[in-house]
Amino acid sequence: MGAVFYNEILTEHNLHPEHKHELPDADFELEGINPSCGDEIVLRLKTKDGIITDGAYTGDGCAISQASADMMLDLVIGRSIDEAKRLTDIFLRMIKEGISEEELEELEEASVLADIAHMPARVKCAVLGWHTLEGIIGDKNV
Repeated sequence: MGAVFYNEILTEHNLHPEHKHELPDADFELEGINPSCGDEIVLRLKTKDGIITDGAYTGDGCAISQASADMMLDLVIGRSIDEAKRLTDIFLRMIKEGISEEELEELEEASVLADIAHMPARVKCAVLGWHTLEGIIGDKNV
């Protein structure tokens, strides 16, 4: 994917984030902070019968951290907790070590962040929302 496409997607998710709002009746809430740059989000999820039925985030940070959180919610809302765990694992492996073309396609728009792996200073920005999601669905019996 070209830089123009990458920039367009990041810009769109920052100017018109679909999931950046309060979610007062959320079942789960967790704050994620990147102390190295000050990015912070509060991720909220609603679940029912093992499915993520809704999600939202609030917070402040760079374009990458905010867009990544928005794309992540686009991807996991409506999916099972197990599927969200699997997609989180794929995303984090994409950033750390690389993934297959098939796995890249599963990440949909979030796949544009693959090149972040080559920008060490931005990696923590891209993974903030995903690590926060992992914190909610990883250990708890959601």
